Amino acid sequence: MKIDKEKFSAWLNTDPDRLSGMEEMAEIPYPPRERIKEKRHELEERIDAQPVGQISFLSRKFWHRLYTVFAVICCAVMTVVLLSTVAALPRFGEARDAINELTERYIVSGLKETGAVNIVAGIILDYRAFDTLGESFVLFCALNCVLILLRIDGDEDASHHELYFNLAHDDILRKSALFSIPIVFVYGIYVLLNGHLSPGGGFSGGAVIGAGIILLSIAYGERASGALISEKVFKTVCFCALAFYGVAKSYSFFTGANHLESIIKPGTPGEILSGGLILPLNIAVGMVVSCTIYGMYRMFKKGRF
Repeated sequence: MKIDKEKFSAWLNTDPDRLSGMEEMAEIPYPPRERIKEKRHELEERIDAQPVGQISFLSRKFWHRLYTVFAVICCAVMTVVLLSTVAALPRFGEARDAINELTERYIVSGLKETGAVNIVAGIILDYRAFDTLGESFVLFCALNCVLILLRIDGDEDASHHELYFNLAHDDILRKSALFSIPIVFVYGIYVLLNGHLSPGGGFSGGAVIGAGIILLSIAYGERASGALISEKVFKTVCFCALAFYGVAKSYSFFTGANHLESIIKPGTPGEILSGGLILPLNIAVGMVVSCTIYGMYRMFKKGRF
């Protein structure tokens, strides 16, 4: 039996104006959704009608009250722990415990050991590089979750998934984007490549580049951005960037833990080709971040690349 999708949707939503010609479903008194709602209300009424004082494990009110009590207790304990921690911290500007052994190592030896003028970049991409790998992997997993939830495969109609506005034919936007998009890309690359010399790096530079790709897609349509980043390019870039990051820092930590001399030198501080692995790691992180930002935009807008 062949059923029209539009009529079937009207049947589910109980729209009487669009139910003409549906003899196949005339025998069904009401939709399954209404039947489920009635059963649910009936079950809730039976649960709530229990005698007062009788505690049942099936009581919705009992579990709701228990959840509220535990939530209040957890919030109170967390508040006490955080407030006691804040009270134990030294006052602002006080020299007591302001610099510990780890902080002193970062400040005194950071430039010599990492070759990065930007101490923050030296910390997150050298001393704590595996932590940054985890952050990049979190972004990649977040995009995978969005892709699983919103992806439209095969010949399924994606018109209902798209946003209801299209600015690709706006002359003002196109002319403005023609001027601003190159500036956005150049600035993003500058922030990405100078992360070990000045504030910036992979996360901020990748965000700027991803915003530039989104602007390209809005102003010139999906073909322009799709020619730059397709689904195949996206998968290849993310895999290669994360794999390079893991292999590079595994080598670095292996040589350091075993007191072996690394072939990767810190270089001359202040030069663009310095900082050891920090520059290529910044590039890898920036590629993952830019692809993630653009990928989420495409999934929410169209459901596919």
